[in-house]
Amino acid sequence: MNFRVWENPWRLMLVVNAAVMVGVLLYKFALQPYVPYLHLLVDYHFGFSKRALIGAIVSLFTAKVPVWLVYALGGTVWLMTAALFVRLFRRTFGFVHKQLPLFVLMVGSPFFLKNFLYTLGHFDIYGCAAAICLLLAPARSVAFVLCAALASMVLILIHHVHFLMYVPTIIVIVVLRYYLVQGVTTQNAIAGTVAVLAIGFLFVATQFWGTLTVPAAEFVAHAQSRVADATSEDMLRHVHAFAYIWYQPLSQEVRDTWERMPSNLLGVPVFTLLICLHAPLWWYFEDSIRLLASDRDRRVVVAAIILVSAAYLVMFAMIFDYSRWISNWAVCLFLILHAVKMLPSSKNAPVISANDPTTLAFGWIVTLIPRVGIVRPF
Repeated sequence: MNFRVWENPWRLMLVVNAAVMVGVLLYKFALQPYVPYLHLLVDYHFGFSKRALIGAIVSLFTAKVPVWLVYALGGTVWLMTAALFVRLFRRTFGFVHKQLPLFVLMVGSPFFLKNFLYTLGHFDIYGCAAAICLLLAPARSVAFVLCAALASMVLILIHHVHFLMYVPTIIVIVVLRYYLVQGVTTQNAIAGTVAVLAIGFLFVATQFWGTLTVPAAEFVAHAQSRVADATSEDMLRHVHAFAYIWYQPLSQEVRDTWERMPSNLLGVPVFTLLICLHAPLWWYFEDSIRLLASDRDRRVVVAAIILVSAAYLVMFAMIFDYSRWISNWAVCLFLILHAVKMLPSSKNAPVISANDPTTLAFGWIVTLIPRVGIVRPF
């Protein structure tokens, strides 16, 4: 293997990706993390509430929350997720020269780690980390199903949007890694059914009973009392401005999304272009599905991709953070590809050509795009 970076364009892309990530992180440091910071201030002081688990855990250790904790906590989770993904890739594909283009297109994708840096402090990455852990964990007993259910429920308590964002992918991982391999028995069918019902009930409880009922002024006063820098008028003002998140019903979220729909749809061509730039990866995914030895496995994988995509379409109609949703959708497909390669019927798919000019061009463009964003592209 050639270890001279300048003689191997794919290794050079990894170095450039690292530099781009540093740039994204520095840019993130220059921004005030208003919404992510407010999430750390909210706990269960007024009873059960949505989006409050992380803040409640933070409250066990400190009564006052410094702004730097957003970066410290978010950065730690990002580093753990990156390390877990590298380990997962090594287990699934191996770090050999022929797999370097596949690794670059995943780890250097503006949908993935670079965008998680830009959205540092948001809770999307927790779902990704949980899914990777389930891909790394042994899946030989019904305990795997129960662990997946527990992880899904924790994610919903962190942020109920995970019910559509990462829980469907977790379900797919369980089906591909456990049920297709071990088969369906009475015991694991009951466990799976109970798990799905428990997850569904918790989501309904969080979505419809997790809205605060105390007066907004009382909630704002409590959140502001946890601000470490009480002299920061700007931060206190934004705590007041974003407090509506914990009071806004689903109907209002849907109305806001459809009011912004005309302008948000202008980003669809950009999202389409970004997806097309990953064409070599999608072709590899298609080959991996086509080369599955079992017709049953192929049908289940296709159905799984449709299920996950449908969940994101529902989310698109309800919440307007489109750049985050399209990025996490792509990440879910990356993770499902790993699950597909773990199937017993999986055969080695043709590798992505490291010398193909088109693939090299796609690799460089993907490498140089720093992130996708939160609401609108870039």
